[in-house]
Amino acid sequence: MTRQAADMERLRHELRALSRGHLLIIAQRAVELLPSTKLSALLGDLVKIEANADGSTVEQSLLDKARKFHAAAMSGGFYESFAVNSENCTVQSRGTDAFIAEFDRLLARCVGDAHAGPPPMVREAFELLFGVLRHIDEAHDDVIFFADEGSSREVAVDWCTALPAYFRCLAETTSAAEFARNVEQTILDFDEHDRAHHWRAASRVANAEQKAALGALMLVPPVSAPARD
Repeated sequence: MTRQAADMERLRHELRALSRGHLLIIAQRAVELLPSTKLSALLGDLVKIEANADGSTVEQSLLDKARKFHAAAMSGGFYESFAVNSENCTVQSRGTDAFIAEFDRLLARCVGDAHAGPPPMVREAFELLFGVLRHIDEAHDDVIFFADEGSSREVAVDWCTALPAYFRCLAETTSAAEFARNVEQTILDFDEHDRAHHWRAASRVANAEQKAALGALMLVPPVSAPARD
């Protein structure tokens, strides 16, 4: 099949219609994809680009970044409220936009590293991110601000991409019983309506004992997670 060139005019039109939050996600992804030598061309006239003070090029590990993000989120580093009225009740604050964009960036790194990174460290990074979402869904309102009632669904995670990568790390670092329990709980917490699909994804990366443990749990009706608006 011949690859067709993108319709750039239509693409520009679509970009102009996107929200600030979606544009921030795109900007974060672009920065991740581009080599450092291209950053000035992309951002130089809009953002001050500084070299590391010590001249080093060593980047923090994924796990260090996830820990830093978790600490910032749980201490209210992204929380930014505003006076809500009938005209802005669907708007997200800059802090909420920043949280979602950074979550998207780190989760993409987790998914990418699931095949190559040290499984225990990638698994911990995944679970730090999931932990923040669980905190939000426990009705805590100290992580990000919602003009209306909200939940982790507002972060719009692609669970069909994220969960298979997480399950791969989980399969390489846990016993059969722990693997099955964690798979079940994660699905119930975040994407219960697609439970069968996610169980199949977990089964594909499981060893024989883990598959048996999954099969045993599949015979037990799931205990639904608390309803989320």
